[in-house]
Amino acid sequence: TLPVKVEMCEQLKVKLASLLAEGCNSSQSGSRQQLRSSNAIVCQTLGERPLKGSLAELLELEACHLRPALHQHLLQHQQQQPSKALQSALTALESYLEKQQQKQKKQQQQAQIFLSGSCDKPGAADVVLWSSLSPLLLPPASPLSAALTKSFPRLAGWFGHVASSRPDFVALAGETATASAAEEARTPGLWVNACAEPAFGCLREPAPLPPTSTTAAAAGQQQQQKQPQKQKSNQQKQQQQKQPDEQQDELPYPEATQEELMLCRDAFLTDNPLRPFPAKGGRASPVLPVAGQRNLLVTSALPYVNNVPHLGNIIGCVLSADVYARFHRQRGVNVLYISGTDEYGTATETKALAESVTPQQICDKYHRIHADIYRWFGIDFDYFGRTTTEQQTSIAQDIFWRLHRAGHVMRDSVSQLYCAKCEKFLADRFVEGTCPLCQYADCRGDQCDKCGRLINAVELVNPRCKVCSAAPTVRSSEHLFLDLPRLQPQLLAHLESVMDAPDSQWTDNAKHITRSWIKIGLQPRCISRDLKWGTPVPLEGYTDKVFYVWFDAPIGYVSITANYTKDWEQWWKRPDEVTLVQFMAKDNVPFHSVIFPSCCLGAADNYTMVRHLVATEYLNYEDGKFSKSRGVGVFGNDVQATGIEADVWRFYLLYVRPESQDSSFSWEDLMLKNNSELLNNLGNFINRPLQFLKKYFDAKVPEISLSQEDLRFLHAVNHELQIYIDSLEKAKLRDGLRRVLNISRYGNQYMQLNKPWAQLSNKDTAARAASVVALAANVACLLGALLQPYMPSVAIRVAQQCGCLPTKSAQQPQAEFGDRPPLLPIQHPMRRLLPAGHRIGEPSPLFAKVQRDQVDAMRAKFGGNGARGE
Repeated sequence: TLPVKVEMCEQLKVKLASLLAEGCNSSQSGSRQQLRSSNAIVCQTLGERPLKGSLAELLELEACHLRPALHQHLLQHQQQQPSKALQSALTALESYLEKQQQKQKKQQQQAQIFLSGSCDKPGAADVVLWSSLSPLLLPPASPLSAALTKSFPRLAGWFGHVASSRPDFVALAGETATASAAEEARTPGLWVNACAEPAFGCLREPAPLPPTSTTAAAAGQQQQQKQPQKQKSNQQKQQQQKQPDEQQDELPYPEATQEELMLCRDAFLTDNPLRPFPAKGGRASPVLPVAGQRNLLVTSALPYVNNVPHLGNIIGCVLSADVYARFHRQRGVNVLYISGTDEYGTATETKALAESVTPQQICDKYHRIHADIYRWFGIDFDYFGRTTTEQQTSIAQDIFWRLHRAGHVMRDSVSQLYCAKCEKFLADRFVEGTCPLCQYADCRGDQCDKCGRLINAVELVNPRCKVCSAAPTVRSSEHLFLDLPRLQPQLLAHLESVMDAPDSQWTDNAKHITRSWIKIGLQPRCISRDLKWGTPVPLEGYTDKVFYVWFDAPIGYVSITANYTKDWEQWWKRPDEVTLVQFMAKDNVPFHSVIFPSCCLGAADNYTMVRHLVATEYLNYEDGKFSKSRGVGVFGNDVQATGIEADVWRFYLLYVRPESQDSSFSWEDLMLKNNSELLNNLGNFINRPLQFLKKYFDAKVPEISLSQEDLRFLHAVNHELQIYIDSLEKAKLRDGLRRVLNISRYGNQYMQLNKPWAQLSNKDTAARAASVVALAANVACLLGALLQPYMPSVAIRVAQQCGCLPTKSAQQPQAEFGDRPPLLPIQHPMRRLLPAGHRIGEPSPLFAKVQRDQVDAMRAKFGGNGARGE
């Protein structure tokens, strides 16, 4: 009964979006089921452009504050008084409406307007917020609705205005509420599983419910009955302190037929104990494609070598690619994961100038910094290289000559900024000014950091030389251009074949950015620069120039592979045998989806082309952006001094990975997720059955006799396991991590339901207790395998505690990129990993609590109280 209103709220949004879609372009509807955010569903269905400014903030408020507070409120039966979180969200909405009304009065408008500013009909923000608030405000006779109307009169007035303008909203909500109540009475838990219906495909993976102390499970119960919440006695409170997982979230078991339960039983009882592979660890060197096998070439965007990467850089490329590569290695796929530092271009020259050293010295310094940071984070590259190599020059010039001979290179004069004081042409990164599109005052000469648009330096308003701050003048300079319009038909055919493929893993933002470039028509793009630090242009008359970094840098993937193995062409010139998967942040998309593929197609040398392009949105820091100069945010060289282990950082960054919209790093949330999800949920479950085995069974796994309840538990685990595999196959890394936590929740519920500690003392139930502990230990071992892509060091400790790996592997599981411990295979459905008689290792806690004073100190240290310098 509790999830009824929560699910009704979500499903109502989808139904309302469908209603409003009538008369709109229906071509958008095909992608609606792939979206996760109800805000995005409504905006895309309505065909509106991405909302900006205050409306965008309202949608952010709804998604990040109002909806979680509303869920918590409904789940805890707080029907008379809103929680503090909900009160805060409603106050923010009331404040917005007050400002809107004041503005309306100044403009002498009489008619009440909607959030979108329209007087005629509600817009996307109105639909999203109205549908979210409907469980609270729609029953006007309820005490809570009356109280909220009194406390928030403007909000109540706007809500009523939307309802009166669209009575079908109210009718639909009423039908949904009535149907949900009736169906729930007949079939408890119906609304939890209602998302399996095709109409609600986008809700197929609901987020875990917030903690609640009002639910309890009982063996064989077919229907949960609500009990009035009573004041707890001191004895009850003490008991809860002894059994903390009684407070764990309750997840309902998915529906299962008897046939499905028998399949789970048969698979589990198959004699297939866990055997790590390869048996002695390590890896083949070099890794090469194998004919007839699945060969994945995984790359992460080459980070600029001019600065220290922050947490957003790390999750945006190298960490995401690492999880993807690790998972596929566990699945037996032949994987090569390469990356390296991008070392040419104006960014390096300007950094060298600032530090009064040579560009090569800058490259050497920051390459080491990047390598050390990624090593500490456990990034498992097969090879981490750099672009300042002979192979880079050779391959880049070969591609250029092939393009030139095929007629894809043009010559033209360029109006370029010239600094008379420095006596040189200014490349894009040597110039700053005001963006002509969004008026951002510190826009770079190649791309605006605020609006993200690519620009030419001469378009800047009030340009200034970055070296001497003098105002440059415009002069003419001869340059080389890639004829992208000539290559567009080939590029378009390639993009359609990969982006629209049934197995496409292209993220929505990657598709949108790429298609926007194609839609406006490709233009010739300059590939040369008036610089000294870069790959030399070999063409006569242009030998005093170097290649532009975004022609040169993506070729770095090829040259880095060439530095890794002399047989690099087996990876880069066998497109029928190799699948190229590339990870990056969204600002790098056009260079990997348009420019680099165009170069490869134009070179006509059978290059392996990008098959899947996975791009993230941006990770922000608390309430703003990362800034090394202002001392704001956590950078890669800071995390080692925080006292928080690398795997916890990996976990949290992946938990908040900005997959569909920007997200934020929060110290408060890091503490919460560590202490609740890792310590109380995951670590608690894995430790308990292993401790039972050590204490009561001489560290040996007893026999398992599967009951009907056990089979339902196994089916739930297999259900989450299948979604885990599907999610990681599609690079939905955040969803995969949530499946791991859900399995652990099921495990805690299973232990609490069966209470083996209470059954062990009774000879009639001791065998049942032994079976429960053995099954729980097997699931704990499975979690160790599932954690391997996300938290590799923790996964090794779990495997050792389960007796599946030798203890010495834990000392330094990945001291160097070349050392790889044995992998624990991931199989579906779940097998019996720890057979009867198997001896486990030494159980110990996996996680430590993050303390409040620790978080407060870190927040103050990295909050920008004084710049730490570059």
